[in-house]
Amino acid sequence: MQFLFLRSFRAHVVILFTSMILFTTGCVDDDHDHDHHTDAEGFVLESESGTEVYKEFEGAIVTNNLTLSVGDTLELSVHYLDHDGEEIEHEEDGEEEEGLRITGNNESIAIVESEEHEEGEEEHHEMAIHIIGVSTGSTEFKLELMHGDHADYTSYNNVPVSVTSGN
Repeated sequence: MQFLFLRSFRAHVVILFTSMILFTTGCVDDDHDHDHHTDAEGFVLESESGTEVYKEFEGAIVTNNLTLSVGDTLELSVHYLDHDGEEIEHEEDGEEEEGLRITGNNESIAIVESEEHEEGEEEHHEMAIHIIGVSTGSTEFKLELMHGDHADYTSYNNVPVSVTSGN
């Protein structure tokens, strides 16, 4: 009777152990490392001089001063913020590229486009957008931080842009 119990117990342990191994390895995807997702709570748009022109943090608009004249171009760097409101350092992991996607703007008022550029000889990548004033009026856009084919972060609010005549 004791041997029957041990045989039965051993079979259950083998099944449990095999299930744990399959479950653990089944959640690992070698082609896509989920540890490199950006867990952002907001973002800042800064001018070339380092002036904060727009900031969204935890869904609230903190700074909103995105204005330009017809014919002008604003080059803005994009910095994502962690849960403490500190900038998240952008790291290249050699796998899927992160990039920006802009949606929803009225291109007859302002053209908003994303650009990534290298700074000097360093490996540092900076995310940036360009806004070109086309005609007087207001428009808005959504900003998404893309990771492969999905967004790691999408702005909670539409980012407003005002284009003035410049007179």
